[in-house]
Amino acid sequence: MYPMTITITAIISAVMTFILLRLLDRLRKRDAESQAQDILAKAQTEASNRLREAELQAKEDTLRQKTAFDKEVSKDRDELRSRERSLDKRQEIVEQQVDDLRKQERIVEGTQRKLKERLDRIAKTEATLSESLSEQRQKLHELSGLNQDEASRRLLDLLDNELSAEQGRRILQHEKRMHEVCDEQAREILLTALHRFAAAHTAETTTSTVDIPNDDMKGRIIGREGRNIRAFEKATGVDVIIDDTPGVVIVSGFDPVRREVARQSLDKLISDGRIHPSRIEEVVAGTQQEIEKFIRRKGEEAVQEVNTHQLPERVLMMLGRLHFRTSYSQNVLRHSVEVAFLAGLLAEMIGLDGDIARRCGLLHDIGKAADHEMEGGHPKIGADLLKRNKESAEVVHAALGHHDEIITEYPYTMLVATADACSASRPGARRESLERYIKRMEELETIAQGFPGVEQAFAIQAGRELRVMVSSKDTDDVKAAKICRDIAKAFEEQLTYPGEIKVTVVREARFIELAR
Repeated sequence: MYPMTITITAIISAVMTFILLRLLDRLRKRDAESQAQDILAKAQTEASNRLREAELQAKEDTLRQKTAFDKEVSKDRDELRSRERSLDKRQEIVEQQVDDLRKQERIVEGTQRKLKERLDRIAKTEATLSESLSEQRQKLHELSGLNQDEASRRLLDLLDNELSAEQGRRILQHEKRMHEVCDEQAREILLTALHRFAAAHTAETTTSTVDIPNDDMKGRIIGREGRNIRAFEKATGVDVIIDDTPGVVIVSGFDPVRREVARQSLDKLISDGRIHPSRIEEVVAGTQQEIEKFIRRKGEEAVQEVNTHQLPERVLMMLGRLHFRTSYSQNVLRHSVEVAFLAGLLAEMIGLDGDIARRCGLLHDIGKAADHEMEGGHPKIGADLLKRNKESAEVVHAALGHHDEIITEYPYTMLVATADACSASRPGARRESLERYIKRMEELETIAQGFPGVEQAFAIQAGRELRVMVSSKDTDDVKAAKICRDIAKAFEEQLTYPGEIKVTVVREARFIELAR
């Protein structure tokens, strides 16, 4: 019984397993079909989306191409319109020119006709005059009883006597006129040269000030028992003045290069804070090298500015040292560059070599770079220096004689002396003190107010012009003109000044004179 049960159970289990397997197969088929349908639906949806995107992209490309095409067409249309306008303008201009030419042709034809008529009248008049002269000459011979040769000889003798006296007068007149023309042309050449070149100048003194952060720094600069300040003065060769003036230390010395080395070295030491003898020597040595490079650069800049050829190394360094030298508050290097330009301009105006003149002007004050180290004046020192460096005779002579101390052998020396005087005496080159400036203005006004009829006087334009107001009751136009002339003469007799002073007297009329 038990085995049969097992058998039946096995059969039932097999049947159930078979049925379950069939159900699973159906379920799997159903799932596969649904998945296939879903995939097909998604594929159709994606295909339709891509189709719509492709259609939109095609429309956008079509619109973009159409827009670009429209822009190109519009641009071409604008260009064609502008060309049409320009062609219309040109056509109008050509037509106008044609009309002008026709008018000119008619004018020329009329002028030619008038000239022909005038020439005909002149020819007739000449023929009539010739006949009249022949008749008059025949009558003159008959009345005087002289033949043609005797009459000509007597007439020539008379003309010789008259021309001898006239010749002397004409010679004197021409000599006077020649001097006036020469002076005027020389003045114009100088003025033209001065107007074509202008430069600014710097002013320096024999002392330099160094700012310090506080007064405690003065003690550190002096050092224990003064060892720091002694080491600094020994290394730089200048005097350091430390007084009660707050916030500054004064560096004094006649050598401007040493003074600049000392000033920069002291600035570096104060900024660094380490101040002791060994550090002082190190900083001073480094600053000296920097200043030497700076001097060389300044010399090279001046040579390039003047456009002259290369200088010897010694001369170039001495030229750069002039940057630290001043004369009457005028920087000597800038003064030398200005003299070089002025001398070159003057030389070219009178037909000389401008390069040689510029070289002479640039090096004429080279002796000032060493006149505190050597005996003698700067012209002799400069000439010796240039001669040792094999400069040309014109350059050496210009340096030696630009102050008119020797006989001028070369024209370039005279040009350099003229340019030197122009540079030194022009307004603003060498500055005056405020007291002297105010005093000169007051002198101008005081002299003018001393004349009868003058009510007020005002010095303007830094003393180059004086405006005078006269009384309209006490003076008339004739007296005002005389007052103007008298004031100008008084300035010339009583004052010393560069250039000229313009005196303007104002009444109902205005009168102007120049005091030279």
